[in-house]
Formats: sequence, structure tokens, C-alpha cells
Amino acid sequence: MTESKPLRADARRNRARVLEAAESVFAARGTGAPTEEVARAAGVGVGTVFRHFPTKEELLKAVLFARLLRFADEADAVVAANSPDPGDAFFGFLAGWIEMAGAKNAYLEALSAAGIAVPTSGSVIGERLIGSLGVLLGRAQDAGAARKDLSAEELIPVIIGMAKGAEHVGDDPVRRARTIEIMFDALRPPGRSLAE
Repeated sequence: MTESKPLRADARRNRARVLEAAESVFAARGTGAPTEEVARAAGVGVGTVFRHFPTKEELLKAVLFARLLRFADEADAVVAANSPDPGDAFFGFLAGWIEMAGAKNAYLEALSAAGIAVPTSGSVIGERLIGSLGVLLGRAQDAGAARKDLSAEELIPVIIGMAKGAEHVGDDPVRRARTIEIMFDALRPPGRSLAE
């Protein structure tokens, strides 16, 4: 088995530009946007895109993985910051996860439509996120900002449902924020709501 050679500096820069451009193009135009548009946005030829990502599905998987990894890094940073307001940190993290989940779902649906299976649970990134969620939840519970009868594992399907609910509302930021806050009220101790 041969080891792949590390990319040259210019090839690494091109790959990073392609990933950044792909994320931007797919966010603006959807995952169905053509690869040629990604190449134009990255300032490279379409051949360069295919040298790094032989198929569009490989590009979609790479963008999805980069997004998830970035979100896991952000989660680690929120945990490390040890906010003086654990409730804000917890609910802020959940809001970010809900937004990220909507984008993640679009990538997973596009890959699934192409017959590509992407592992979604038990991954290293997933374990990191659940770990961060557990720490932030525990801190919020200790501060009286979150229900005591919740576990991080129980919150995963709740987050998935919240993400679907937020997607259903659409692009109206006021309605999305209000919908998310209504859903968050179910995670707060009885009798405590956002207004308090």
C-alpha cells in the first residue's frame, strides 16, 4: 500500500480555496449548484476542482466534514471559555447546532440522493459534540437554567426536531428566533422562561 504524498503549498492553498468557495456557493445556491460555479468562485479551473475532489459528491462530503469539524472546534472553545452565564452558553450552543444541522441536512440529502452513505453517528466529531453538549448542559443545570432531568444523549433527537422546526419556518429571522425560543422553553426548568 502506497502512502499519498503531502500536497505542495500551492495545492493546499487551491484545495482550501475550493472548499471555501464550495461552502459559499452551496450556501447561496444550494447543493445542486454546478461544480463549474465553485471553480469560478475559487478562481481556479474546473480541472483543479476535480483533481482534489474527483466527483461532486466527494466535494460535498469534504465541505460537510469541514463544517462539522469547525463546529466541533467552536464547541470546544465555548466549553473552554467557561462563561459566567452557563444558561446563555448552553442555549447559544444549541442555537448554533440547530443552524448547523439545517445545513448538514441539505448535504446529507444531496449525498443520499446520489446513493452515497455518510456515517452520521459514532464519529469522532459526533463524540466531541456530545461531550461538549454534556459539559454545557451540566453547567446550565447546575445554574438552574436547564431542566435537571435531561441528558446530552436525550437532547440529540430534540435538537434534530428543533432543526426541522426551524427549517419549516423558513428564512424569516424574527420567526426563526421566536420559534427556537419557544422550543427552548421546554428545556428550561418548569416555570422558567426566556422572559425571566
